[in-house]
Amino acid sequence: MNKPPYRTIVYIDGFNFYYGAVRGTPWKWLDPVTLSRKILGSQNKLVKMKYFTARVQSSPNDPGVNIRQDTYLRALQAHSPLIELHFGHFLRHRISMEHCNPPPPSVEVWKNEEKGSDVNLALHLLNDAWLDTYDCAMIVSNDSDLAESLRLVKNQHKKLIGLVTPGAPQRKTSRQLRQYADFVKPIRTWAKSVPYIT
Repeated sequence: MNKPPYRTIVYIDGFNFYYGAVRGTPWKWLDPVTLSRKILGSQNKLVKMKYFTARVQSSPNDPGVNIRQDTYLRALQAHSPLIELHFGHFLRHRISMEHCNPPPPSVEVWKNEEKGSDVNLALHLLNDAWLDTYDCAMIVSNDSDLAESLRLVKNQHKKLIGLVTPGAPQRKTSRQLRQYADFVKPIRTWAKSVPYIT
């Protein structure tokens, strides 16, 4: 392990971050680079930020959601050369689901699914470890599906792992992720007092 400052890559699960820490708050234009540096401190040198998401589809209830998301993503890239965007895909389709208060026995609903972001994040985390492009990885997510990639990074590459839980402390940090983390930090209200993307 190299000595501090540690080369650090931040991996952000975009939907997990949005729904856990940003939705319904005044911080939708939060500067993720400054926030990450504030959380990491001087012992870490931020060398890259990888943001994993999928392009959402408009709906009758929110016809402009895709435009707002695209505006934010373009602003992220324009804001800092450290930010890389990586896309999964977004599905919206009708499905029949069992009704909890029949009759009728089932109802037709819209199901929104984001696919691929967690897999992409896990693959980049592992590949970057193999390529030795970081000493420390900070994962901004609470998705327990990432646990196996964290285990491999920790056991095979001896990298430092930081875990930031969007929505903590109200949202409990995944036990499966925590067991592989060298440090775990919430995104508290005070940490959000950083510059906005302009």
